[in-house]
Amino acid sequence: MTSPACLTPAQRRVLDALDEPGMLQRLQRLVRVPSVTGTDAESELQDTMADELAGLGFEVDLWQLDLAALEADPDYPGTEVDRSEGYGLVGLSPGEGEPGLVLQGHIDVVPVGDPAAWAGGDPFGAVLAGDAVHGRGTCDMKAGVAVNFAVAQALATSGVVLEKRFALHQVVSEEDGGLGAFATMRRGHRGEAAVITEPTSGRVVIANAGALTFEIRVPGRAAHGSTRLEGVSAFEAFWPVHAALRALEQRINATPSPLFEGNPLPYGISVGKVRAGDWASSVPDLLVAEGRLGVPLGVDPVVARAQLEEAVADACAADPWLRGHPASVAWTGGQFAPGQLEAGHPLVGQMADAVELTQGSRPRLGAAPYGSDLRLYVGVGGIPTLHYGPGDVRLAHAPREQVSVSEMFAVARALAVLAVDRLGGHL
Repeated sequence: MTSPACLTPAQRRVLDALDEPGMLQRLQRLVRVPSVTGTDAESELQDTMADELAGLGFEVDLWQLDLAALEADPDYPGTEVDRSEGYGLVGLSPGEGEPGLVLQGHIDVVPVGDPAAWAGGDPFGAVLAGDAVHGRGTCDMKAGVAVNFAVAQALATSGVVLEKRFALHQVVSEEDGGLGAFATMRRGHRGEAAVITEPTSGRVVIANAGALTFEIRVPGRAAHGSTRLEGVSAFEAFWPVHAALRALEQRINATPSPLFEGNPLPYGISVGKVRAGDWASSVPDLLVAEGRLGVPLGVDPVVARAQLEEAVADACAADPWLRGHPASVAWTGGQFAPGQLEAGHPLVGQMADAVELTQGSRPRLGAAPYGSDLRLYVGVGGIPTLHYGPGDVRLAHAPREQVSVSEMFAVARALAVLAVDRLGGHL
């Protein structure tokens, strides 16, 4: 709980200006727009938010992404879906100079999977039940987007004078590689520090693991199903390759960073898609497996790719069939490098101070096991960046996705205090 005696007059003013009912309503409106990565609904939300930021008196940069130029960039982060368009959005408070604080969030969400698996029926219903809003994108990360706008609105309407500018970055395509964040950095938008409001379960997250999308093609030999011994099933040939992936996963997780304390698998290797064969009564002559490789903190993606390729090659060399018909590895889709902010950076202490001031206890530091835009803001943009936002990532990408409303409000209060501190706010 906030201690009024410890707040500055400017902080109190901005906290008083936070529109919590409006924040909840905004979250529900955001969730009801099915902005799955790569769809036109992404653009709809970018346009809507651009108008609302302009209504606050912000300078707005809304631009169409040059997809061809971005793909030709040597640092292109990759994508998972076909995309015909995308828009970047940055709102800047009045003033001059580099913003003292950036709040960033992505508005794209992953597909819903089987709609019947959603207890509430409609994955985009944004149903409020008790303290929780349910639906795709509530946790990852439209609650964070709603928080970002609420802080921007409070800063704009409170009457507090800001010595430095505030910036709100809203991006697309985070779920499949980070193209929106990459485009924002290439556009030249910068700041002294940034907070990405991804779900962190109350922690201040200062690092994230990498995640590299791979494709493994395993050959077999076709035959009629009734004479299967004349063929070689690509499905069965994949078994030793999958075992090699599990052994590699065990090795790279042997000594994880202390920031992952309590996480039994910070650098997971997951096979998410498998397809094999083209006829039920034929022995499949090809299996294609697509998955993601977790990359440890501090490890170059080039090294991580080489480790997986070597593991697959060794498995093939040890197998009678694959020795002469080796599996191939390709790197497709999103390529998330790991990223990290030093624990001693002033932003970390400032964020922790703001949380302690508004919530009564100091947050733990941690790292996220997934790839995120943090590595682009730190690596490409050179912006000190951390994660702090509402929600539990264990609920993301699942039919039980939800977010706590009270947690969303608490995060907004902490970020409002941080913003006044970093922006030199005064009456």
